[in-house]
Amino acid sequence: MKYLLLIYSSDEGWASQTPAQLQEVMGRYRVFTESVRASGQMVGGEKLEPASTATTVRIRDGKTLTTDGPFAETKEQLGGFYLIEAKDLDEAIAIAARIPAAGYGCVEVRPVSAMPPPASR
Repeated sequence: MKYLLLIYSSDEGWASQTPAQLQEVMGRYRVFTESVRASGQMVGGEKLEPASTATTVRIRDGKTLTTDGPFAETKEQLGGFYLIEAKDLDEAIAIAARIPAAGYGCVEVRPVSAMPPPASR
């Protein structure tokens, strides 16, 4: 089964890190990513730009409305994700617990829907 591991942390926390601290954390991410890739469980993943670069889109009364920034104002913002294959939720949680952000932010584990796509006409 596929699981999306959503990584949340504080953008301000990243900005306050020294270059040495950033290098250490990114090294831990490289080790984690290489281990999940080597196990064959990694389907994909990416680091996202800061939440301040986001644009939220809504359609209201047939008009497209855009707002700078993320949809919700929170202490922790979505900073990246991994899409993995795991045999069950317990295995997905064990993998998520190895992501460095689990130690200073949080990682949301969400199953990818197994519902088939709509049939084409």
